[in-house]
Amino acid sequence: MIELINTNSSGIAAELQRARVRAGSPAMGMVMTLVIVVDEDDAEGAMRAARAASHEHPARVLGVILGDGRGAPQVNAQVGTGSGWTGETALIRLKGEVVKHPESVVLPLLLPDLPVAVWWPNHPPDDPARDPLGRLAQRRITDAASAIRNKTTAMHQQCSVYTIGNTDLAWTRITPWRALLAAALDQQPLKVTHGSVTAERISPSADLLTAWLADRLKIRVDRKNSSGPGITEAVLDTKDGPIRISRTDGKLATFSSPGRPDRPVALKRRELPELLAEELRRLDEDDVYAETARKLLKLEKAK
Repeated sequence: MIELINTNSSGIAAELQRARVRAGSPAMGMVMTLVIVVDEDDAEGAMRAARAASHEHPARVLGVILGDGRGAPQVNAQVGTGSGWTGETALIRLKGEVVKHPESVVLPLLLPDLPVAVWWPNHPPDDPARDPLGRLAQRRITDAASAIRNKTTAMHQQCSVYTIGNTDLAWTRITPWRALLAAALDQQPLKVTHGSVTAERISPSADLLTAWLADRLKIRVDRKNSSGPGITEAVLDTKDGPIRISRTDGKLATFSSPGRPDRPVALKRRELPELLAEELRRLDEDDVYAETARKLLKLEKAK
């Protein structure tokens, strides 16, 4: 990594070019630009997750750390390639007045004619699509589960401002649950009369799974509490008996269905790099997430 002090976008771009030459790879085969807006304390973990995800999605990764906006404007950066990255990376620290205009630094560094994704590992803006950096992106990734205070309120806020391109890792976390429940009804097309989702008291993912089932099956779905970890059970009641997925240890689930023996199913809670990689696979609108977000807001109003 090369340290650049009191630099600018041109200086960062030039150093990225020199890093490619030093690596002997003038063409890196990158498929997107990923911008990570992160606090200093969480920057190392976020960049590590992006590095793992870059093995599937070679990208120019721009970590942006926003200072408090006081003092003289300054742009510092650490730039490099290699060290486990399949693309390029720059960790950019903004100070002073430039903190109010981060897009002025980031925009010249975007790869031309390639999609842009922005990820807020923590403290996402109230409206990502209107954020100065969010406006640059086709994909805006938040994580309500990282909210310091009320994770439920954070999830509802993101649902209330949903715009094409928005998504949340709370939604990504329930992909395996949704796949198993959909497969269960494909295998046994029974009429579901009622449902329930059991999870930790504050779990944005469980709230979304509840809304998704209610929206797709047009039934009442109860939200129940457990000690976790995460989602511990989902039940679909039918006239022949319940379809049940129960996971008490966060790793292995038991799948039960009417007239069939119970069987174990791998359902491990996934790590951040895997979640991020999944979100970067599709940059078009997620219609199902949009409908689920609207349903979650309706359920909240109905309480």
